Amino acid sequence: MILRVCLALMLSAPAMGAAFADETVTVGGSRAALIRPAAVRASVILLPGGDGAINVGDHGDIHGLLGNQLVRTRNAYAARGLAVLVADYGTDLKAAVDYMAAIKRPVTVIATSRGTLRAAEGIARGARPDALVLTSGFLSQESGSSSNAMSILGSPSALPRTLVIHHTADACRFTLPAGVAPFIRWSGGKARVKWLSGGAEQGDACEARGHHGFNGLDGQVVGLAAGFR
Repeated sequence: MILRVCLALMLSAPAMGAAFADETVTVGGSRAALIRPAAVRASVILLPGGDGAINVGDHGDIHGLLGNQLVRTRNAYAARGLAVLVADYGTDLKAAVDYMAAIKRPVTVIATSRGTLRAAEGIARGARPDALVLTSGFLSQESGSSSNAMSILGSPSALPRTLVIHHTADACRFTLPAGVAPFIRWSGGKARVKWLSGGAEQGDACEARGHHGFNGLDGQVVGLAAGFR
């Protein structure tokens, strides 16, 4: 009996390992990492923070921003049946949305920190995702930066259905919690917020190991973002 069980586990291991197919693709003139589950039910585009340079290798391997909240949780989205495109800073968002729409709609753009600026810039240039998730976002003047989603978009007319995920104790000077309410009001009903608390705060308040990066709360962030379509 033990021998039969061990043999069954050995035979099933390759199938389990082949559940995801990681590859490097060129989208809008930039290399990006694509994770494609065996059965795709929707698509997400992840826009990391910082300088956005993920440094994709030749086989979907990522060598930059590995600690970033979206980069470190990318496989958790694929595990939920989502095709995942981890975009580099140079990726044209409209081209990325069109690319992922050809794989499976709906397409949700999920951006964090400075990635929320790139999301707003892409939408301002014509990208039309089905939904948008902004985590630890540069949302309004009250967030702490003159460059923010509201100032980039100017009007909420192009804003898709939007979920804001923010930590109540985010102490980053560019993504202060005070910036959330003005953005929600400005959206005219298109955006809603989910507040998170707890986790751990370590190091720079604007980096991935602090509340800004939802340190210790990855499962909650992924659950909320992946379920918003």
